[in-house]
Amino acid sequence: MQKDIKEMMKGYKGENVKLSKLHATKFQQLLQEELHKQKSKPNTFRWLSIAASIVLLLSIGIQFYPLKENPLDNKVLSTSKQITLGNISPEFNTIETYYTNSINLEISQLELNDENKEMVDGYLLKIAELTKEYKSLTKELNIKGVNDDTIDALISNLQLRLQLLQRLKKQLKQLKNLNTKQNEIQII
Repeated sequence: MQKDIKEMMKGYKGENVKLSKLHATKFQQLLQEELHKQKSKPNTFRWLSIAASIVLLLSIGIQFYPLKENPLDNKVLSTSKQITLGNISPEFNTIETYYTNSINLEISQLELNDENKEMVDGYLLKIAELTKEYKSLTKELNIKGVNDDTIDALISNLQLRLQLLQRLKKQLKQLKNLNTKQNEIQII
């Protein structure tokens, strides 16, 4: 096969191609630019990945690191059962159950749509704040013991949440009636 190519090339006369005078310098410049490119992106991502790894390790360490707890809190919670309004007496249990069930019923009956979403969200935020306060009152009941002021505050909290939900339901009904009347007027 080599002989075949050599025989074919005997009679071949190549083209005369002239290169420009600056051809060699242009080639060297391109070669230098290609060889000396800076690689900045991998370094940036490398530092970012190192920082992310450190944050991840710290968060895992904090999560599983045993925290020292107040021994008095452990004694109160472990020696006695957690006190709630319903645990004090059967009457308070009935009151707490009534209000809790009524609140849950009112929440389940809410009709949420785009027109009343903002109003409902505002009321639910207030109710969430009251629920948080109820939990703190329950903690106070466990720390300070059973007293009339705390019991009254717990019952008032439940009543206020129910009243807020009933007021919200009434306002939603008025808003619905108003929208119905406006639609009737537009149709006429």
